[in-house]
Amino acid sequence: MKNLNDIVAVYQNELRKGDILVAYNELVKFMMNTRTEKVKNLGHQYSFAKMLHGYLDYTYFYYTNDFLKSKKLKLGLVLNHLDMRFEVWLLGNTIPIQKEYWNLLKSTKWNKDKTEMPQYSIIESVIISKPDFNDLELLSQHIHLNMMQVTDEIIALLKMTQQTDQPEIK
Repeated sequence: MKNLNDIVAVYQNELRKGDILVAYNELVKFMMNTRTEKVKNLGHQYSFAKMLHGYLDYTYFYYTNDFLKSKKLKLGLVLNHLDMRFEVWLLGNTIPIQKEYWNLLKSTKWNKDKTEMPQYSIIESVIISKPDFNDLELLSQHIHLNMMQVTDEIIALLKMTQQTDQPEIK
């Protein structure tokens, strides 16, 4: 590892330039507004957790409904800062649950090219690969449409698998 003092000095210099602070604050504000909009428009279907900021890598919030809760699962709307894209993740409440569902869902369209389970999730679906932050209203509309499409697909898949080979959740 490089000398931590040198790395911190680079970090401090970049922060002093101001662009990183402005960009990060605007991205977090956009995600907070997105969450607020989802609570307002989808609060009758889903419950939404508070927003989490990650470590400059992800900003996200979880959402779930009674069906997902009964399976000990939740979904997340994620802003992936490193790849600068929006994703929907399916997650288990614990690592053993994630592993069980990974084994059940590893051949789905979302996981077919993966040889191992993602670090934090069961499924990761990119819903906006190149966001245009100059038109936040249009971006918000695209996020909503794509988020709901993927959410509906994942829930339908889970309901279908429940009828066949439902994992034994402990």
